[in-house]
Amino acid sequence: MFNVPTRKPDLSRRSLLALGGGLAATTLAAPSLITPALARAPKAGVQSPYFYRFAFGDAEVSVVSDGPLPLGDPSGAFLGVPKEEVTGMLTRNFLDTKNVVLEQNIPIVNTGSKLIMFDTGMGTSQLFGPTTGRLGKSLSEAGIKPEDIDAIVCSHAHIDHIGGIVGKDGKPLFPNAEVWLSEADFKFWTDEGKLGSPLKAFIEHARKNLMPVRERIKFFKDGEEFLPGVTAIAAPGHTVGHTIFMVTSAGKSFCFMGDLTHHQVLLLEKPAMEFAYDTDPKQSAQTRIKLLGMLADKQIPVMSYHFPWPGFGNLARAGEGFRYYAEPMKMLL
Repeated sequence: MFNVPTRKPDLSRRSLLALGGGLAATTLAAPSLITPALARAPKAGVQSPYFYRFAFGDAEVSVVSDGPLPLGDPSGAFLGVPKEEVTGMLTRNFLDTKNVVLEQNIPIVNTGSKLIMFDTGMGTSQLFGPTTGRLGKSLSEAGIKPEDIDAIVCSHAHIDHIGGIVGKDGKPLFPNAEVWLSEADFKFWTDEGKLGSPLKAFIEHARKNLMPVRERIKFFKDGEEFLPGVTAIAAPGHTVGHTIFMVTSAGKSFCFMGDLTHHQVLLLEKPAMEFAYDTDPKQSAQTRIKLLGMLADKQIPVMSYHFPWPGFGNLARAGEGFRYYAEPMKMLL
């Protein structure tokens, strides 16, 4: 028989410190005894597919991405507000103060009878770096074939919205799609007379993507329901013919805002702030204030091209500006 000691072990502070000292000495004396913790699986090193799908009324919306678009130092794009104020707004919202990065969220609405895509990304242009031009890959990840797209609806003719209509070889990437655009924007951005101006890169890119599909381009008018459930709303200023769209299905509506506002903080908290890429910055600011107010007051959900992925949510008034509330992603259809 063994005699079991009845005395409790001494766990005084002094004994614990002594024990710790002993372990430290052992560690220093024999570092080879330490084995680093290893995960059972290696790091993946890749991100998830760049698409998100949700039901809306009787329609199904697939949001695909053309990739992040970095603008760089915000002082070069967001104007009319002191730099330190812009820095403060970004800091308070835990955002990078040196490099503003926009998303390119492209919604594709399946109405049951048509597959309608809104805007097309940068395409082959790397004017804003190598992270753009991902539309084709994103479509493949979402299981959507280019030939199945029935209509491409363009909010305006800037590089990052019409750049994915044709490929590197200049041939149309969506062989069965009609292309919808405002006539004012088509005329402005395909005008060869502007090739000698600072707009040269934008004009070249617009001509490269729009002229090969000229016979398939159709023009909508303000207030017109030009496709089933899709109504145009003029929103000039960012470009002469910039347009946003109300998308309706089974009594529910959301607004695809295009470039009504580029940033979820800067151009919402201070909607009168000017943006360097606006054709008419002052008109753009007034349009932004008016239409954001309408969307917020009517509590119409919004889909933003440049907001954080996937860009779907709601707007509310906040002081002299607005606040964006991202819709939680629903992983069940």
